[in-house]
Amino acid sequence: MVLTFIFLVLTVLSVIALMEVLLQSVWCIVAFMKKRANQRQIARIKRTTIFLAVLLLMDVGLAAISQLTAYTPRIVDENGNTPENSIAELRRIELNGRKQWISIRGWDKDAPVLLFLAGGPGGTQMAAVRHELAELEKHFVVVNWDQPGSGKSYYAERTKDITAQTYIRDGRALTEYLRVRFSQEKIYLMGGSWGSALGIFLIDKYPEYYHAFIGTGQMVDFEETERIDYEKALEIARSRGDTATVERLIANGMPPYYGKDVTWRSAVYLNYLSAYMSSDPRIHNPGYNTFRDIGSSEYGMLDKINFLRGIVNTYNHVYQQLYDIDLRTDHNRLDVPVYLFLGRHDVNAPTVLAEEYMRALDAPAKRIVWFEHSGHSPWINEPEKFVREVLSCFLANTTQGSGGISLCIR
Repeated sequence: MVLTFIFLVLTVLSVIALMEVLLQSVWCIVAFMKKRANQRQIARIKRTTIFLAVLLLMDVGLAAISQLTAYTPRIVDENGNTPENSIAELRRIELNGRKQWISIRGWDKDAPVLLFLAGGPGGTQMAAVRHELAELEKHFVVVNWDQPGSGKSYYAERTKDITAQTYIRDGRALTEYLRVRFSQEKIYLMGGSWGSALGIFLIDKYPEYYHAFIGTGQMVDFEETERIDYEKALEIARSRGDTATVERLIANGMPPYYGKDVTWRSAVYLNYLSAYMSSDPRIHNPGYNTFRDIGSSEYGMLDKINFLRGIVNTYNHVYQQLYDIDLRTDHNRLDVPVYLFLGRHDVNAPTVLAEEYMRALDAPAKRIVWFEHSGHSPWINEPEKFVREVLSCFLANTTQGSGGISLCIR
């Protein structure tokens, strides 16, 4: 946070100095044209320019230092001691030729591996999961992955070249890395929002790599979800007499959207629904602390900028590629147990679609776990219950086969 503050101060000073240089340069040009230029003014411009150059060099240097010193905090117990066999790493690895970042955290590096797939596309939740689901680290080696086009992996691939297949291929490569690194035949998989769909894609294509899957804020049919969300936001805005939002929604028209402004047009109803859930008294801990997460030690200065760029640019490019996906018809036969952790008051990913998907799904085991005080992110709204249910489905009441697979049998 100190580096961030200094960087912001230097940036503000740089902007002020740049404005000063521009203004003085304009004045000087006018003065030359009128033959009124003087050496004092020219010297002042030179001094300001040198000052600006020094500030910019300091900014660049500070940004570089912040990138090099980014880290994930060590695991500590209630006495402040680090467990002997714990692991806490922030690591860059290469997946299919693309350099990407993961965090690896756990009290016991011999515990089962749990890979968390963040929402988006373009979102990074590396710090958020560490803050909200730290208890899972006592039972699993928890791995968070900044996918191509997000956070620390923003430059892993050119935005225009990212597709759903990019994530699937790299997800498989990451899974193989983790299986080899931790000598485990299979790992556990969990995904939130967009990550919940990516998780389904992975267990469908590579079932032999995964014990079981948990999807939360489950996405099912992307195009239908956008239409339902739009209509819900319009309904709420009209009931509140919010004519400004109604007019904006109507002006944008019914989704799906295509082109260069998908993010901004979608944001009108998505942000409105998020604000609606934040004000819903039935939802516990509704606020998502974005500033806390951006300021976390895992992100350097450039990562903090790319935290936002991924949400805007990568989302805009990739999301419109997903409209033809419907899990109810495309991925309704799976060879891996599937558990959906759904917030009862989720108005972002309609739970009616998730229920339809579960009715259509043929899997070795399947179950919906309802969170009565949650919206789109039960792992944020009810983290204690979320962890209990993860342990129940992934570890408790288990039977171990030759491959070490764990099944929830309640």
